[in-house]
Amino acid sequence: MRKVMLLGDSIRMGYQKDVVQLLEGEYEVVYPADNGRFSAYTLWQANQLFKYHGPFELVHFNNGYWDMNIEAPMTEPLHPVEEYKNNLRRIVALCRQCGAKVVFATTVPILEAGAAGDNTGVEATINYSNEWVKEYNAAATEVMNELDVPVNDLYALCQEDSRCYKCEDLLHLTPEGSRRCAQQVAEYIRKHMEQ
Repeated sequence: MRKVMLLGDSIRMGYQKDVVQLLEGEYEVVYPADNGRFSAYTLWQANQLFKYHGPFELVHFNNGYWDMNIEAPMTEPLHPVEEYKNNLRRIVALCRQCGAKVVFATTVPILEAGAAGDNTGVEATINYSNEWVKEYNAAATEVMNELDVPVNDLYALCQEDSRCYKCEDLLHLTPEGSRRCAQQVAEYIRKHMEQ
């Protein structure tokens, strides 16, 4: 069966099982067991999956929250915007080098600035602000346009809900939000696998 890869942070982890169900019988969907965290870590994960589980025809990925996170005692983002953009370029280059098409998904919106514990067992605190999200999404979209990579706008999708499908921690998505994202991810995968 034709194989696709899902990469990204805990937002991806929230929708991955629904994507598997939606694409059952069409494509084998593979993803890492752990959180993709920041873009450099996702680059490493992609390399491992290509090495041990490839080839893949398409990679759908997101990164952002961890890259833009400023966690004390640090006073700047883990990956300032230019580093983030470079890491995204490297992920796209690796995927293409390995023969895969690429789709990038934007980071979903934030209702109000704050902080939340990561929900995937890594005991990190993620600080968030929608101004950061907009800045990093704009930078990522610029890179993807340069590289002719389709952008799955999960940010706009989540804005359709009055609370952006946010659960109580105001960072992660409700089950309904994850399902809505999964539907759009599956649509993008189908569309771009057949082009």
